[in-house]
Amino acid sequence: MSVLALAREIAESVPDPELPMLTLADLGILREVSADGDRVIVSLTPTYSGCPALAEMRRDLSRRLAAAGLDAEVRTALSPAWSSDWITAAGRRKLSAAGIAPPLPAPPRGGPVPLNLTPVRRDVACPLCGASGASSLFRDVGADPARVMRAGDTACGCDPRDPAPDGIPDLV
Repeated sequence: MSVLALAREIAESVPDPELPMLTLADLGILREVSADGDRVIVSLTPTYSGCPALAEMRRDLSRRLAAAGLDAEVRTALSPAWSSDWITAAGRRKLSAAGIAPPLPAPPRGGPVPLNLTPVRRDVACPLCGASGASSLFRDVGADPARVMRAGDTACGCDPRDPAPDGIPDLV
């Protein structure tokens, strides 16, 4: 196995510290694994520029690469900014399996993105049973659907205020 292939395999297996059922690859924050001479360069894009988990992700990734005997540098790439559209299909399945509604795909838009600060009711799949027609209030900024859904309401009868799955902070 090549050094780059080994580094990529290691980087893809690092769990997210806040959602440990997901890896950095599942979340789409693992941007690139490359080489500069004998040194491996791994680039991460945080889910947002002030992400408090980024330091832990970098430490964990650096530790794992060093344990494999790799001379590595972990860089942060802020542009382009991360999008929830980068979450892989496997990551979306893992979120659903953990009772978290995966974020909806971003609608295609041309030009400026409109900003709406008033709540909008959207129909989403229930993160607990998968039934369609669960409804929840969303804001176009701030909390993502997974967090708002836990405090929302469902048409299927599930109680989204049930305790969060193990390892996930309760957000309500």
